[in-house]
Amino acid sequence: MAESERQPPPDSSEETTPAAQNFIIPKKEIHTVPDMGKWKRSQAYADYIGFILTLNEGVKGKKLTFEYKVSEAIEKLVALLNTLDRWIDETPPVDQPSRFGNKAYRTWYAKLDEEAENLVATVVPTHLAAAVPEVAVYLKESVGNSTRIDYGTGHEAAFAAFLCCLCKIGVLRVDDQIAIVFKVFNRYLEVMRKLQKTYRMEPAGSQGVWGLDDFQFLPFIWGSSQLIDHPHLEPRHFVDEKAVNENHKDYMFLECILFITEMKTGPFAEHSNQLWNISAVPSWSKVNQGLIRMYKAECLEKFPVIQHFKFGSLLPIQPVTSC
Repeated sequence: MAESERQPPPDSSEETTPAAQNFIIPKKEIHTVPDMGKWKRSQAYADYIGFILTLNEGVKGKKLTFEYKVSEAIEKLVALLNTLDRWIDETPPVDQPSRFGNKAYRTWYAKLDEEAENLVATVVPTHLAAAVPEVAVYLKESVGNSTRIDYGTGHEAAFAAFLCCLCKIGVLRVDDQIAIVFKVFNRYLEVMRKLQKTYRMEPAGSQGVWGLDDFQFLPFIWGSSQLIDHPHLEPRHFVDEKAVNENHKDYMFLECILFITEMKTGPFAEHSNQLWNISAVPSWSKVNQGLIRMYKAECLEKFPVIQHFKFGSLLPIQPVTSC
């Protein structure tokens, strides 16, 4: 039997048999600030944050170069991301005034919009084909906005939601946890950085110097977890160029710092003040806990971010059902 067609192990997050479930096209449900209460009480919020924290625990103390299991589903997801990467090469930027996001991004996005369901169908086994249109929405939401040519933590959250949905229908399993972060999410980051550079995408709703990072948040959470109990790398070392250059291939957090220093000029304390402050925290476990709190407050509890989140049968707006 193929890896992807084996019965999934019992999993507390799987309350329904996916094949018997009525899948629906996800849609926006948070229209006004008072609606945020619905989001925080929803099954979607509980499942999403549970997924983030489970992965956070899974990668604790592990290098990116650590040996882990790579299932067929993980390989297929990487192939999907490789396709998105190839499309960037096939869609060069157009000539235009340079201070705006490049309009070629819209051409690239139109291709994804058209092909998203076909791409997702390469990852989802045929007996779960009914889930494809629902899951594909999160993929389309995860790469930025084609009208504004911007990208931010709401788009990143859509990609995490995409992966969470694949777990809920049993395509990704418990033993895929490390590969989800190290292989799939890491490849996603590479593709997003290439998009940002190639089409000069604007940060979506960036708080500028007072935000953590213009584009990403999750790799700082999972990346700080990787560094917990590291024998010699401490939070103060991530502002040291030598430490970053020597260790960025092993740690997602340092890879993010390297990207920031490549993209921004001037003193680190000025262009990335929040991160500079975090470098003074005494331990990685404290950094990790603080970033989780900050992620909830600055991303998941902010209306401008969550108003774009979409809810379906896999990540429902309905309140959490108590066991």
